Amino acid sequence: MERADRLEEIFGPVAETTRCEQARRRTLEEVVMLGVEIAREGREGRKIGTMFVIGDVDAVLERSRPLILDPLHGHPDEVLDIRRPEFRETVKELAQLDGAFLVANRGTFVTAGRFIDVDLKPEHFLPGLGTRHAAAASISAATGAIPVVVSQSSVVRVFADGEVRAEIIPELFLLSREQFYARDASVQQVPEAGLTLAVAREA
Repeated sequence: MERADRLEEIFGPVAETTRCEQARRRTLEEVVMLGVEIAREGREGRKIGTMFVIGDVDAVLERSRPLILDPLHGHPDEVLDIRRPEFRETVKELAQLDGAFLVANRGTFVTAGRFIDVDLKPEHFLPGLGTRHAAAASISAATGAIPVVVSQSSVVRVFADGEVRAEIIPELFLLSREQFYARDASVQQVPEAGLTLAVAREA
């Protein structure tokens, strides 16, 4: 199967359920794949969690603040592109730090180590998930951004409109189409151990 067909098979449902426009779809694909690598590899023998927030940059900046001095500040855009292999390795190292990465639609990283303000609504706190996921739910409800969260339990979740729209189990990421989708699954009801990718269905 050609790589383009494979990506469509994997990411078509994710792009659809997140209402991801074409301008940022390639970036969403790259961020999810990077998130899967981080979830599988960890760092220095331990699992790590992190968050990427894609798009609607100005609105996200207004609803966040720096936790640390930004390690990406002052670097030219061309070296901060997610498609650069050497930069992906840098992101994996920086993922050990607290805070979120903010990524422009075109795939350029804007900032790192960002604290996302959380709107303390009950619906943003999902059962069994922590504050990183609450921040993702909150910022995706307040803006047009699409957060991708890598949990320390090695699950990658994609948010849109305040909800989990997809869950990806990295260990099962490369399985065949028949094994890849939990087609009728609810991301809130299916145990993670048996779930590869569950796309949240609209009511």
